[in-house]
Amino acid sequence: MSQDALLREITRRHFFGRLAARSGSIGLGSIALSSLLATESRAARAVENPLEPRSPHYQAKAKSVIFLFMAGGPSQLEMFCDKPRLTELNGQPIPDSFVEGKRFAFMNSSHRRNLLASRQQFRRCGESGASVSDLLPWTAEIVDEISIVNTCQTELFNHAPAKLFMNTGSGQFGRPSMGSWVTYGIGSECNDLPGFVVLQSGPRGPRGGSVLWGSGMLPSTYQGVPLRNQGDPILNLSTPEAVSPGQQRQLVEAVRELNLRRLDQTGDGEIATRINAYEMAYRMQTSAPELMDIRGESQSTLDLYGIKDPGEATFARNCLLARRLVERGVRFIQLYDTNWDHHGGPTETLEKHLPAKCLDIDRPSAALVRDLKQRGLLDDTIVIWGGEFGRTPMGEVRQYTGRNHHIDAFTMWFAGGGFKAGQVYGKTDEFGFGPIENPVHVHDLHATLLHLLGLDHEKLTFRFQGRDFRLTDVAGNVVDGLLA
Repeated sequence: MSQDALLREITRRHFFGRLAARSGSIGLGSIALSSLLATESRAARAVENPLEPRSPHYQAKAKSVIFLFMAGGPSQLEMFCDKPRLTELNGQPIPDSFVEGKRFAFMNSSHRRNLLASRQQFRRCGESGASVSDLLPWTAEIVDEISIVNTCQTELFNHAPAKLFMNTGSGQFGRPSMGSWVTYGIGSECNDLPGFVVLQSGPRGPRGGSVLWGSGMLPSTYQGVPLRNQGDPILNLSTPEAVSPGQQRQLVEAVRELNLRRLDQTGDGEIATRINAYEMAYRMQTSAPELMDIRGESQSTLDLYGIKDPGEATFARNCLLARRLVERGVRFIQLYDTNWDHHGGPTETLEKHLPAKCLDIDRPSAALVRDLKQRGLLDDTIVIWGGEFGRTPMGEVRQYTGRNHHIDAFTMWFAGGGFKAGQVYGKTDEFGFGPIENPVHVHDLHATLLHLLGLDHEKLTFRFQGRDFRLTDVAGNVVDGLLA
């Protein structure tokens, strides 16, 4: 062996370890060995479960979050915003004062920007008199349990950046998502499932992909974990038939020891994440299949959600799984349902395809709120419904009826966990273009969400590359009018 190779072979650890073996119980070798053992102990402590529950900044009203994300931009003007003036002036150009200086995804000064009335019938519902269209008959029955916000605002009008902004507070890649910030801040109450779980429905995944539930500069242990609706909940989770439980346990322990040694040498926090991932995967071999098997639910529960086939991958099944995840102590659950982008193309019409999407999500969304309430879980579980932006009061010149992306005013609703029930918050102009009362920016929504979880959005920070980052960047205010 060459001298260079020998020097590479004899690391500091090996040197002191050999010296300790030759020196007995006294001298430099003994001191070095004690130091190494202490370092091993520090390494072991470094991989204690990073998702252990932690105390929030102050008393929390909520313990968990379920975000029902309608990916594509649901039209508030077809579901929640009844605008008689829009109907009266249908087909006429919108006044220039509304659109001057505004940018749209597929609309500029050369396009006809004529007002487009909704064809849906609206009725006033509940004690709040909330306006809900005939597309959402089940949601209409729970308006006294939810807080409807018609003046939500965002900053980016294309899908992937707007989804990023809604989920991370930034349109740039690399920022932690809401679920990551929450689990980083207060951990999780579940030991055998991830603290942040993602469920998906629809013909494809949301534009933007996994960065929407990524952990950014936070340790990757806080990123969202997608669970599949068919087959193994997570790929490669099952143990091969030829491997016994004892053999697998030995493998996990051996890999843990090797990783602990590497962690001690490098101090790389991602190695601690890897160790915990192995341990979590081992525990999830039992917990994940049990979670996904809903055949033990009562028929009345399946009927409540509108689930006809317990094995079919649907938004309704995901809503029921969300309730089961909350029961098991998972902190943040995000459901993505795609194909809400209704511009007016052959497969994205307001007349045909929007009603079909509403039929998919209306009953299970309402059922989730009801189910959580009857089980005593709604008081400390926040349910959020909404997308990355809304739709314009103007129609698009396409083959069929549709609307453009709209960031100035759109609708989301919130339930449980300290949100005030049975109210409509915010007021928009006669066309539903922009707020005239109580605008609510995405940063404000994030600040309010964290507040109800006991977290101060200005104090929940992570230092990276010389500066402190937070979910709300340098903005955001808690919206007191939304609090119970």
